[in-house]
Amino acid sequence: MKHQLSAGTAECDISPPLGVSLAGYPHHPRPNEGIHDRLFASCLYLSDGSTRLALVTVDVIAISKANAARIRREASRATGVPERHIMVSCSHSHSSPRVAHSMTMDAYETGTAPDEEYVSIVVGAAVDVVRSAVAGAFSAQIGIAKGFCGRENGVGGNRREPMGLADPEVWTIGVKDSNGTVRAVLVKYSLHPTFLHSDNVLVSADYPGYIRSHFRTAAPDAVFLFALGAAGNQSPRFFRSGKIFAEAERVGTAIAGEAERVLSEMQYRSDLPLTVRSREIELELRKFPPKAEIVDRVESLRRAWHELRDSGAAEPEVWNAELRFLGAEDTLSLMLLHERGELMVLNENTPSEVQVIGIGETRIVALPGELFVEFGIAVQFRAPFANCFVITLANGGLPGYAATARAYAEGGYETGASMLTGRSGEQLVDAAVQLLYDTV
Repeated sequence: MKHQLSAGTAECDISPPLGVSLAGYPHHPRPNEGIHDRLFASCLYLSDGSTRLALVTVDVIAISKANAARIRREASRATGVPERHIMVSCSHSHSSPRVAHSMTMDAYETGTAPDEEYVSIVVGAAVDVVRSAVAGAFSAQIGIAKGFCGRENGVGGNRREPMGLADPEVWTIGVKDSNGTVRAVLVKYSLHPTFLHSDNVLVSADYPGYIRSHFRTAAPDAVFLFALGAAGNQSPRFFRSGKIFAEAERVGTAIAGEAERVLSEMQYRSDLPLTVRSREIELELRKFPPKAEIVDRVESLRRAWHELRDSGAAEPEVWNAELRFLGAEDTLSLMLLHERGELMVLNENTPSEVQVIGIGETRIVALPGELFVEFGIAVQFRAPFANCFVITLANGGLPGYAATARAYAEGGYETGASMLTGRSGEQLVDAAVQLLYDTV
């Protein structure tokens, strides 16, 4: 059967009003004081004549499964694209608001919740870009390929171990219309958007915003989409020279340059079949230690952090010590929220959905929440396709990081800030691989 690809693209500004809080750094309330660079909801719609799907990306730190479901449901009603054929992912910039609940101690103590007016703005904008993309569909060609840009370029890597496992792949999707004009660019990269830190009070997409800025010039007719790979333990911590916009620009520009090179060399086709599969699974949850033990650990790590900070130690050492404290504190807040029966971060994100999108012989695996890079690489290694990559924070979140069993044995921020076990990541990988084989 011959397939003729059509595509549609759209984007919408979702920059928050003045005063809406930026998220990502516990104990650092940050009502925004203005906009450095604007946030967007973007959509790439694809149809092969029988299967229709939509990829939606939003520049927020997190979106719950419940709110992603609202977008998918309303967009499906407006366009006829099946709900399960719509993927909604977020960039995870820590200089943007949340569209999901938090589980940190400061959120527990203050009852902080997402700004519902802003949630409505994001949901409405995401639905609108799907509607507009479908309405403006055009005959299209698509290309998918990858490049590389990693710690050898001073970009970023493993945040637990400077020379630990990292993912430098720059997966790039390009879409052209019948005139050969590039109409969409999607870049997937596995690195926390945390160049800007807790002292920044300006709205920003962080380094993905600079990738977008690059393509505003390099492909001015294109809608840009950024998708985060498995980056739970990937960050610029050991690789940046400062928590400043210039560093975000340096790295975003480097990644964009590699994506532009890939875009210029890839092969485009218009006859690729599309496929979508998804399923939901219940993930294994951890058992909490006794409350007194958690409290003692929180205080011990707080003292260790303060002592290191006061000693004048190097910034990465101090930040790692603070994160160990915050992880233990998050364990305490999770336990207290569980006791209250107010664990929204769990309730609004379960069960977890695993989604596989096929474009020709390429497979995109969309997984919820923040996963360690080991799990993204495991999916690619076990996939029955040469071209396969993982997008995370897709179609919802998780009740904390999906970290490895080794990380749980070692401890640290990510494992403290999670209700999951080392088995949970393996469960997501197994489910993804099963779906990948279903699409062979």
